[in-house]
Parts: sequence; C-alpha cells; structure tokens
Amino acid sequence: MYYKDVSETFLPELPQELWRAGKLELAHGVQQFLQLMRVASAALGQFLAEIESRGSKDLYGYGSTAAWFADVAGLSRGEAQSVVKRAIALNPTRNLDGTEVPAFAPTTGAAAAEGMIGDERIDQILEILGRLTSDTSAEDRATAEKILGNLGRGAGPRQLVNAETSLLGWLDPDGNEPKDPEPKQPRREITLERRKDGFWKLNGLLDDETGARTAAALEAYAKPRPVDEFGQADLRMKCERLGDAWAELLDLAIACPDQPGTSGYRTLVHVTIGLEELKTGIGKACLDFVGTMTAREARMAACDCLMLPVVMNAAGEPLDVGRLRRFVTPGQRRALNIRDRGCAFPGCHRKPKNCHAHHIEHWADGGPTDLRNLVLLCGFHHRLIHHGDWHVRMAADGLPEFIPPQYLDPLQRIRRNTLNRA
Repeated sequence: MYYKDVSETFLPELPQELWRAGKLELAHGVQQFLQLMRVASAALGQFLAEIESRGSKDLYGYGSTAAWFADVAGLSRGEAQSVVKRAIALNPTRNLDGTEVPAFAPTTGAAAAEGMIGDERIDQILEILGRLTSDTSAEDRATAEKILGNLGRGAGPRQLVNAETSLLGWLDPDGNEPKDPEPKQPRREITLERRKDGFWKLNGLLDDETGARTAAALEAYAKPRPVDEFGQADLRMKCERLGDAWAELLDLAIACPDQPGTSGYRTLVHVTIGLEELKTGIGKACLDFVGTMTAREARMAACDCLMLPVVMNAAGEPLDVGRLRRFVTPGQRRALNIRDRGCAFPGCHRKPKNCHAHHIEHWADGGPTDLRNLVLLCGFHHRLIHHGDWHVRMAADGLPEFIPPQYLDPLQRIRRNTLNRA
C-alpha cells in the first residue's frame, strides 16, 4: 500500500470513559481530533485532484469528478462539487498533455495538509482571492495568497476580512473609479396555500418601501367602524380588521377596468350545483374553481358579478352551461354611485368605491337588474343583509330604506343613511 493507514498513524487514543476526563484532557482530545479531521480532508483533496487530472470518465465512466464523488460519498451534487472545487484549488493537477497546472492556492494547501486550517477558512481565502481584480498581476496574486494562507493558520473570519481590506488597499491604492451605485432589486415574496379546513394561508416578505405602502393601505381600511345609532361598536380585533381591509383592497383592484382577467368585474362565480340550489340557498357552489362555498354565500357574491350557471346531473356531468351574463352594467353602477353616494346602510361612511351592488330581490328569485332593485352596500353590511335579520326595501321616493331586527328595535322603525345626505 503506497499510503499510510491514517487511523493507525494519527488516531489519538480515546479514553474509555469520557466522563472521567479532566478539562485539559477534553480540550486536548478536541484539538487532536480537529487536526486529524483537517489532515484527512486535505489528503482526500489530494486523491480527488489526482482523479481530476486523470479524468473521471476514463477511470470510472462518470462525466465529472464531482458526479463520481457524490455517488461514492452519498452527497448531493452541489455538496460534492464544493469539495472537489476546494481540492483542485489547493493541489496541483495536470492537463491532458501531461503538463502540470500549479495549485491556485499552494500556501493554503500546505497549511491544510498540516491540519492547521479548516474548510471554512479555506473557502473564505478562496473567495477573497476570487474578488481580486482582473488587473492584478500573477506575482501580486501569489503574494496575496501567501499572506492569506499563512495568516489562516491561526486567524479567525474577522481577521481575514480585515486582511482583505488591507490587501485591496495595497494592490489598488487609488480604488475603483467612483460611480453611482446600482439600485438593488427589491425582494418581495408571497406564498398562498389552501388549507384542508377551507381557509387560505397567506405569508409574505416585503422590502421596506413595499411593506410601508402595504401597511399604509391596510391601516386606511382597517380603522374601527364608528359607533352606530344603536350604540353598537366595532368589536373586531385588529387582525380581523386587517383581514377585512385586505378583502376590500382586493375588491378595489379587481374592479379596475384595466385589471387583467377580470376586466373590471368584481368576481366570476361558476355555479356548479344548478340554479335550484342557488335559489334555495341550500347546497354548495364553487367560486372560480378554487374552492367550495355555500349556496348562501354564492347568492351574495352573485349580486355584483359575472355569473356562469352550470347545471349538473347526479354523476357530476355538466348538462348545460349557461351564457355569461353581466348583472350590473357599468352605466347602472355609475347611477348607483350618484344616487346612494356610498353604502346606504344607516350610519355607514363607506364610499362608493368600497361598495357592492346588492339586489334587493335576488336575481335568482326573479328580481330584475334595475336601479329600483339595486342598492350600494359595503362588504360588511352586504353580508349583514344576506346573513342577518336586517331587511332593505326601496321607498316611494326611489331611495333605499332599512328595517332593523326586533331585538334592536321592537318597533322596527325605518332607518336611512343620513350621513350621505348631509
């Protein structure tokens, strides 16, 4: 065998019971095994450099040394590539014609072979050498590597960083030509996944500017609702108010005429349960093929949207796909904005842009889509009308009026929004 058995030559004696060892013995053992690991790593690099010189394809049939080593060592291709790259940088190799290629960092390689420097500092030295300018001469580069290799024997990461600064000052005392710094590309990340319980989980990472803009927009729409004329305050937690504000911002974005995919329509509801279920409010619907919703919620969504009714048979086969129908035209929406001037619910201050067009008598029940059957409601009061005990109707003067539930007003006196008429 042309190389020594490392375990017999370098392996220090391991105490039978470490718990009996003193603090000096423990420290000495750590230092011995650390040096052994470093020497073994350097010796491994010499073998890998020789395989690289001969060609892994000729030797083992692999396209690269890293691919072969990844299989032998049970590493990923990236992990193996780092080890091989380090080995080639620290050891001389040969070209195909047999001429020797000097090591990129011979002084560092010598320190590694003695077990005086580990992989972390080796990689740091190689990165520093890689950052030297292309104008640096071979002699100056060799001098810099010698300084760093010798310094790395006992230096820490901070000392090498300081050495890099000194070396750059020595190699290029005038510094680089001053220029305006290139602006960094903002980092923004959003992940959205649907949970098994039907809720969606939203996570994100925003740069400082985008985060500030997002916070300002959410805060503007997340303010607590003022106490209404019945003395009811907004009891939502802040996280709930922010969630509702997010929904309102989505409505605003989708309602934009230039919005791709929606063309200003608030939403597109594909009713995959048949119109009868939608009329009764019993059953399930599918909102734009992303998840289920109750038929009752589908009735609310269908007030101000595009509706595509799909009649299904018992086996789930589409029997008839209705024609796409727009229920509230842009002209009707403008007329509603002028008439109601915002959410028509008593005491609400929401502006028209934050409102939906609600059918007083739902279209599925035969209600027409005209001004006398439409009223502007914000998202909160729209849901309250659909799922609560409030009722809305059109008065003789052509303006909407609301009837509160008996638990709020036993006499159920008619209410109107007087804020929008002030």
